Amino acid sequence: MNKSLSAVFLFIIFLGIYYCGSFSKIPFADCIGFVLSAEKGLWETTATATSHFLYINTVIFIKNLAGINAIEASRFLVVSSAAATVSVIYLTVKSISKKEWASITAAFVFGFSFTFWRNAEIVEVYTYNSLWVSLFFFSVIRSFTENKRIYILLSSLFLGISLWVHIQNILLIPALLVFLFYFRNEKKYAAASLLIFILLFISLFILNISQGLPFKSPYSSDQGTWVEDSLRKDFIQYVKDFFQSFVYLIYNFNLFTFFGVAGILFLYKANRKMFFVFAVGAICVYGFSTFYAVSDNYVFFLPFNIIFALSIGYGLSAAKYAHLRKFSWICLLIPVGYLLLYKVISLTEKGKEFHSFKEYKGGLSYYVLPWMNNNVGILEFTIDKKQAPESIEWMTNSAVEYIKLLKSKGYTEEQIRKL
Repeated sequence: MNKSLSAVFLFIIFLGIYYCGSFSKIPFADCIGFVLSAEKGLWETTATATSHFLYINTVIFIKNLAGINAIEASRFLVVSSAAATVSVIYLTVKSISKKEWASITAAFVFGFSFTFWRNAEIVEVYTYNSLWVSLFFFSVIRSFTENKRIYILLSSLFLGISLWVHIQNILLIPALLVFLFYFRNEKKYAAASLLIFILLFISLFILNISQGLPFKSPYSSDQGTWVEDSLRKDFIQYVKDFFQSFVYLIYNFNLFTFFGVAGILFLYKANRKMFFVFAVGAICVYGFSTFYAVSDNYVFFLPFNIIFALSIGYGLSAAKYAHLRKFSWICLLIPVGYLLLYKVISLTEKGKEFHSFKEYKGGLSYYVLPWMNNNVGILEFTIDKKQAPESIEWMTNSAVEYIKLLKSKGYTEEQIRKL
C-alpha cells in the first residue's frame, strides 16, 4: 500500500477513535485552566513555562475561525494533533525500516499507549506538542535515510517551534547538537539549521523581556518550585522514582517493550550515528521525567515514548522477527488489556479503597482506562459544591471563574453542568 495512503488511513482511524473516547465534560487537572484561557479569547503574549504560547493561541485561532466555543476548539486541536502524530510515527518508522507491517504495528502500539491516548481524550497541551516533536524526529531520520538536505533545516525548524508549545523540549537540544555535528560536512545546511533554531529559541527571551518579564521566564514559573523540589529528594525516593518509570514504560507498551529494547540494540549495530542522536535525546528526557517532582510526571515521558515507539517499529522490522508479521494484529487487543486490568484491580481491596478515595473525579477508571467519555466534570462538581478528600482548590478556582464567564454569556447552571 502507498505509504501516504496508509498514513491517511491511520489518521482517519485514530481521529475516529480519539473523538469517540473524548471527554464528555471538562475533566479535572489542568484542563479547566486551558479552556478558561481560550474562552476569554485573549491572545497569549508571553512564552513562559506554563503559558504554552503556541498551544493557547492556536486554540483561540481555531475558535475564532470556526465560530465555536473553547471546548470544541480545544477538542479539535487535541484530537487532530494526536491522530496526525500517529501518522507521523508510521511514516518515520517506514523511512528507517522499509517494512509496512512493522510501521503500522508501531503506529497502533503508540496510538494505543496509555499516556498518549489519555492526553488525546482531554484538554491538554501534550498531543499538540507531540506532533511537533514527532516531526523533529521524522526530519532527523529522513536526513540520515534520504539524500534531501532540506530535512536538516526542517529538524531545527520543528524543534524550535516545539519550544513555543512546551519548554520541556529544551531537553532535546543535546540531541539536535549531536545530529548537526554528524552533518558538519554539510556546512551550509548545518549552519543554516543551527541559525534557524537559535533564532526561534532566543525569540522566546526577546518576547518576554520586551514585556518586562525576567530573563529566566521562558523556563521557569512562579506557580511552583518543581525543579528545585526534584533536587531535594532523598535517595530512597529517587530509587522509587526510577522503578516507577519502568512501570510507566511497561504500562504504555506492554509486551511490545521487548521489541523496543531490541530495536535499540539493532540500531546501535546498524547505524551508530543515528543511535547516538536518539540515545542522547532519550536519556535527557527520561532522566528528567523520572525525577521531576510533579504528581503527573508521567506525561513528561511522551517525547521519550515517541522515540521508544520508533524503536519498537525498528525492532519488529528485523529479519529475525519476520515470522511475527502474522501475529501483528495482537496490537489491536491493547484496549482489551486496559479493560482486563481495570476489572482485576477493581476486585482487590486496595483497588476498592483507591476507587473510593478518587471517586470524586471518576475513581479507578480515571487512572486505568485511557478513554474519557461519560466522565465526571469539574464544572458540575464545582456547581454542586462537592468536596474532595484532597486539595484541588487550584482546579475549582479556575472552574468558578469559568462558570462566572459562562453565566455572563447567558448560560444557565443546568447548561454549564453538561459542559
